[in-house]
Amino acid sequence: MPLASATRTRLATVAALIGFAANSLLCRAALRLGAIDAWSFTAVRLGSGALVLATLARVASRGAPAHGGSAVSALALYAYAAAFSLAYLRLPTGVGALILFACVQATMIGWGVARGARPSAIEWVGVAIAIAGLSVLTLPGATLPDPYGLALMALAGVAWGVYSLRGRASRAPLAATGGNFVRSVPLALVALLGACGLRAQGGGLHASASGVGLAIASGAVASGLGYSLWYLALPHLSALHAALVQLTVPVLVGVAGILLLGESLSVRLAIAAPLILGGVACAVLPRTRS
Repeated sequence: MPLASATRTRLATVAALIGFAANSLLCRAALRLGAIDAWSFTAVRLGSGALVLATLARVASRGAPAHGGSAVSALALYAYAAAFSLAYLRLPTGVGALILFACVQATMIGWGVARGARPSAIEWVGVAIAIAGLSVLTLPGATLPDPYGLALMALAGVAWGVYSLRGRASRAPLAATGGNFVRSVPLALVALLGACGLRAQGGGLHASASGVGLAIASGAVASGLGYSLWYLALPHLSALHAALVQLTVPVLVGVAGILLLGESLSVRLAIAAPLILGGVACAVLPRTRS
């Protein structure tokens, strides 16, 4: 890979991972505090992302309609966004992160192996170390997970793995991501209308101004721009590396909590962060150097 292209891929990957971490913080702030329900959060998130991305894609194409994405990718995007938001309300944060990223790893690495990829021994060692670090960060003190939440988060992980794998063939990241977001909006609106019937069960829709603002920030910035950068990087990453670098997101979330929210450094984070980052480096750097 040419040096300029490699540098662009690294920068796009880091920026996308920061966007993923920001999404986690925004989702936590909106849903855990009850500022907005999961169905409304998903609809506003995808709708605002679609609006911003469609506008940017049109500007980038100099006013011409920008076509990209696919129905399958849009379905995977919606399945991830909806399942993640619903599961977030039913699972402890640590357990949810472990299930989500374990399913992402299984989907992406499994697909790569099935397609003929043969990770080296050092790459498998890196995967094992990084997953051990994730377990240290998320499992201690965890309670038995809610089965429904467990299934939803597993679905979110598989859907995101599928969405990422399909992005490896993207040649127009902004147009593809915008097209996927636009196609996902009708799915979100239909689900939102259906969720209105939950009122009789005490699960009605609700949204405060702060909740809507957090959902817009998640969709327009962290998701829309972050996913576009992810699609920019994916064609230059192997399925294994694309899966593995995402394990750094919980570390970024933990560091952001310390720097931005005044949270204290936990022993678990102090132990897990070097394991996760070291495992990722162990798997990724040898091939990068070669």
